Amino acid sequence: MQVSVTFRNINPSDSLKEYASEKLSRIDKYLDNPAEANIVLSIEKFRHIAEVNIVGDGLKVNGQEETSDLYSAIDMVVDKLEKQVKKAKQKFRKRRSSVRSKPSNYKSEALSPETSKEGNVPRIVEIEDIDFKPMHVDEAIMQMDLVDHMFLVFTNAQTKQVNVIYRRKDGNYGLIKPSP
Repeated sequence: MQVSVTFRNINPSDSLKEYASEKLSRIDKYLDNPAEANIVLSIEKFRHIAEVNIVGDGLKVNGQEETSDLYSAIDMVVDKLEKQVKKAKQKFRKRRSSVRSKPSNYKSEALSPETSKEGNVPRIVEIEDIDFKPMHVDEAIMQMDLVDHMFLVFTNAQTKQVNVIYRRKDGNYGLIKPSP
């Protein structure tokens, strides 16, 4: 991690610079790619302020702490930044793993009504695994009412084909089946 230390209203100290760099090396283990850290150490009357900005590896985190001792301010801000980086990386890994779990031929554009903020590209908001067991149309209607869904995909026990039963706006049911 590339670290730059700036001192405001305080004489530059190599020991403070080394201490801050050593503490920031704890955060470096969570980052996969090189990052840049800008540290501003300042004193205003009796307040000792440590402000750190880290940019790199696809994230940007900021933290500021003020105490009566500059070393403790550095410790506190590094603890705060470490939590932020862990949380951000965990969120990134969770998103990445959910993208990997989708089949490659899965078309998300046609399935979800919600759109992303970047444009009008729909995205998948829920994935549900269903065990297809053969059932009669009456059983499918009961199953659909139990789960309170608008439609149900099932294997018809009589024809051994995949059918879809759906609830119509007038309260009745519709059945979609492949033509013979």
